[in-house]
Amino acid sequence: MTTPTTETARTAIRKARGSLTRYRVMAIVTGVMLLVLCVEMISKYLTHTDGLTDALRWVPQVHGGIYILYLVTVLDLWTKMRWGWGRLVAMVLAGVVPVMSFILERTVHQDADAKLAGLEAQYGDGK
Repeated sequence: MTTPTTETARTAIRKARGSLTRYRVMAIVTGVMLLVLCVEMISKYLTHTDGLTDALRWVPQVHGGIYILYLVTVLDLWTKMRWGWGRLVAMVLAGVVPVMSFILERTVHQDADAKLAGLEAQYGDGK
């Protein structure tokens, strides 16, 4: 296995930081949309509030589209960070379990930031 050049490593770190930012944004957006979806489902199936149900009719389709974008950002970050399969499963599930995306986003960010900071210390931050 060859050692990456300093410039190659800096480029990879920069790309990983971009992936991390995109993941963070999509985790928050997905989490918010999932909570709105829960409100929509409660109004539709439990409280039978027709006005609220009609107003939130668009939520399931929008959440589905956002979830697909979220999955793309998850795969992008996961491949760049070279994490294990368990982390991938947890990140995928975070988009469908209410509140989990907010909790996992914080953990993922801390882990990725620590790993990238270590790599920046090793290869220099290029500044």
